[in-house]
Amino acid sequence: METLKYKVITSKVQYKEYCNILEQLVYSSSKDRNVKDEIALLTVLIEKWDAEHNTFAELDPIQLLHSLIRDHNLKAKDLVDILGVSKGYISDILNYKKGLSKEVIRKLSEHFKISQEALNRPYQLVLAESFRSGDASVASSAEELESA
Repeated sequence: METLKYKVITSKVQYKEYCNILEQLVYSSSKDRNVKDEIALLTVLIEKWDAEHNTFAELDPIQLLHSLIRDHNLKAKDLVDILGVSKGYISDILNYKKGLSKEVIRKLSEHFKISQEALNRPYQLVLAESFRSGDASVASSAEELESA
């Protein structure tokens, strides 16, 4: 009897190994039917593991982004190149000052191989400095908006 090349994922080590293999296969750009089948099989196995071990729902999108940065040994400045945006925008995102745009969500999901839905969820932004500075006209406007 022939042994299987891939089995159902049962450990984090096996999961990471399969993710690495999948990444290599995807970037090999081989048009071979066997490679395409192998990519499809690994994708199903990885998605099954993700569905069973997914903690995305416990994290807001920015916590998830921080986790992805840490897991991939990246720095915030690496996101500048990945996303093609400014350092200031990355800083604002990571500090809950600005939300994730549709384009940023798309690029992050492509880069980290995660669903866009994991990043496209509501989360609380911090108020801008002008709201906290005591500027009465701005503060009362913000209060009016909150009570509306």
